[in-house]
Amino acid sequence: MADQLEPEVLMREISGLEDRMGELRQAAAMPDPDLRTTLDAALVELDLALAALRTLTSNQPSFEGGGAAAEAERRVLRTVFQDAPVPLFLLDRHGDVRRVNQHAAVLLGTSPGYVGGKPFTVFCDLSSRAALRSQLAAVVRTGDRQEAEVRFLGKKAPVNAMVTLARAGIRGEPNPLVVAAVMPAGGRLPVPEQPQARTAGDEAAAAVVHRMDVLAGASELLLEEPVFNEPVTIRRCARLLAVELADWVIVDLAHQGQLRRQLVLGPEEDRCNEIIQALEAVDPLPGTLPYTVHATRKTAVHAHVEDLDILGMAADGTSACAMMGATSVLSVPIEDGQTGMGTITLASSGENGPFDLLDLGLVQRLGRYLALVIRASRMYRRRTEAAEALQSSLLPRALPTVPGLELAARYTAVTTGAEVGGDFYDAFETATGWGFAVGDVSGKGEDAAAVTATARHGIRLLSRFKNEPAEVLTMVNQALLSEDRFVTALLANLEFQDAGPTVTLGTAGHSPAIVIRADGVVRTAACGGQPLGLFDDFDPGVESIKLGDGDILFLHSDGLVDAADPSGERFGEERLIEVLTTFRAAPVNELVMAVERALLEFSRGDLRDDVSILAFRVLPRSLG
Repeated sequence: MADQLEPEVLMREISGLEDRMGELRQAAAMPDPDLRTTLDAALVELDLALAALRTLTSNQPSFEGGGAAAEAERRVLRTVFQDAPVPLFLLDRHGDVRRVNQHAAVLLGTSPGYVGGKPFTVFCDLSSRAALRSQLAAVVRTGDRQEAEVRFLGKKAPVNAMVTLARAGIRGEPNPLVVAAVMPAGGRLPVPEQPQARTAGDEAAAAVVHRMDVLAGASELLLEEPVFNEPVTIRRCARLLAVELADWVIVDLAHQGQLRRQLVLGPEEDRCNEIIQALEAVDPLPGTLPYTVHATRKTAVHAHVEDLDILGMAADGTSACAMMGATSVLSVPIEDGQTGMGTITLASSGENGPFDLLDLGLVQRLGRYLALVIRASRMYRRRTEAAEALQSSLLPRALPTVPGLELAARYTAVTTGAEVGGDFYDAFETATGWGFAVGDVSGKGEDAAAVTATARHGIRLLSRFKNEPAEVLTMVNQALLSEDRFVTALLANLEFQDAGPTVTLGTAGHSPAIVIRADGVVRTAACGGQPLGLFDDFDPGVESIKLGDGDILFLHSDGLVDAADPSGERFGEERLIEVLTTFRAAPVNELVMAVERALLEFSRGDLRDDVSILAFRVLPRSLG
C-alpha cells in the first residue's frame, strides 16, 4: 500500500470516491429506490475511507500541520460524511453528537448546530433510549456493528428508522468515535425543503394564526365568567392548552411562600388517572424546572429533554417525565409583572414535534393573562369578604323573640359588584313595645356603610327614650344633616294594648308598609315624609294602624319594587301584592322567601340594588 501514500495516487482514490458517492446520491433520489442497498454501499465506502485514514495515520507521523495529505484527509471526511445520501451522526464515546450531515438535520427538522453537543438519545422517544445507550456502549467496547430500531422525534411527527452503529477511529482523536447511519422506515429518505418563499410563508402564517386562535380562545375563557372563580378558570385554560398544544399540562401556584401543585391534566385515557394522582400528590422541589422558573420568573423551553428528572419525581421515585412519556417540556411563570403566582408547565411526547419559541411565547402570554385574572379574582374575593363582613355588621345577628309575633327578615345583596350596600333592617325593644325599622342609604361603599350604621343605631338608641316614630326620625335627621348622603327609612312602633296591637308608622321618603289582613285583604299604608339628612325642617309621614290576629305587616326597601327584568320592566307593587296574597297563609319565613324567589326569577338573578325585607304576623293571644 506504499503507492497509496503518494499524493497523486491518493488524489485519484479521492476522486473515485467522490464519483461513486455521487452515483449513490443519484440512486437514492430515484423513484422507489433500493435504499437498503444504497445504505450498505455507503457504509462500504465509509469503511474504505477509514482504512485509508488509518494507513495515513500509521505511516506518516509528520502528517499534522497541513500540506496536501492533510487537505486530502479533510476532503475524504467531507465527501464521505457531509455528502453521504443518508442521515449520518458522528458521536463521541459517550454518545454525544459531534457532528451531523444535512440529511440528519432534515430528519430532525432542525439545524446541524442545534444538534451538536446534545446526547444522541434525546432525539429518540423514551422507549428507544435505554437500549440505544447499551448498543452505543457495545459498539465502543467491541467495535462490532449494531443495529437498532429507533423512533426519532421529528419536527412535525416522529420518524421510525433503522440505525446502524459503527465504530470509527480517526487520527488525532484519542478515543474512538461512533458513526450512526439512519434509514427511515419505508425507505423514504427525508428531502431537504427547497426555498419556496410562498410555501414557507404560508406555513409560518398558519402557525402564527393557530397560536393566535389559542390565545383568543384563552382570552374568552378568562373574560366570559361574570364572577371570577380561580380554580375553574385555571382548569379551563389548562384544558385548552392540553387540547391545542401539549399532552400534559401542570399548574403550580404559590401559597404562603411555597409552590404547591394545583392541577395536572393529561390525555383522556384510563391509565393516565393513576399518573395524574401520583403527580398531583407531590409539590415542585428545588432543582425542578417549575421551581426554578417560579423562583427566577424566567421562561424555559427544553425542546429535547436530556434530564428525565427535570420535572421531579413521584413519591415512589419514578421520574415524572418517564411517567408521562415526556420528551419536550416548557415552563413559564404565572406573573403579573410584579408578583410571581406560580407556573404553567407543558409536556409533550413528541407526537406533534418538540416545543419551539412560538409555543413558549404563546404560553408566556397566557401566563401573564392568567396572573392578571387571578390577581383580580383575589382582590374581588377579598373585597367581597370585606363587604360581606361590613354588611353583616350593619344587620342584626339574629332577630329577637317577640311574644305574640311570628317574625322573619331577608337581606338580598346586589349580584354585580362587591361594594357594601346601604340597606338595613332592625328589630328591637322600645320604651313602650317593639320597634321595627327598614332603611336605604343613597350610594354604596364604605362611606354609605358609615351612614347606614349611624341611621340604624341612631333609630335603635333613640327609640329607647322616645315613644313616637316621628320624634325619633326627626332627631336622626338632625344627626345626618352633616353627611353627604341621604337616607330613606320606615320605623314601625308596635304596642300591645287591651284592644289589641297597634302599630304607629313613621315614614321618611321610604316605600310604604303593606298590611295583609287575615281574611286576605291587602292594604298599603300611607307614604310620605322627606328622606333623612336633606332638610332641617324635616316632616315625616305618620300613620297608626290597628292589627288583629293573623294580620301581617310587611316592610321592604325600594330595591324590591324597583328591580327590573332584562327588558327593563319593574317588578312593581302589583307583583309583590300577588305574591303576598298567594303565600299569606304560609309561615312568615316562607312568605319572605317566596318574595325573594319571585324577585330573583323575575330579574333573572340580576339585581342592581340591595333588598331588605322585614315582616311579622300577629299570633292569636292563645298562641302568643
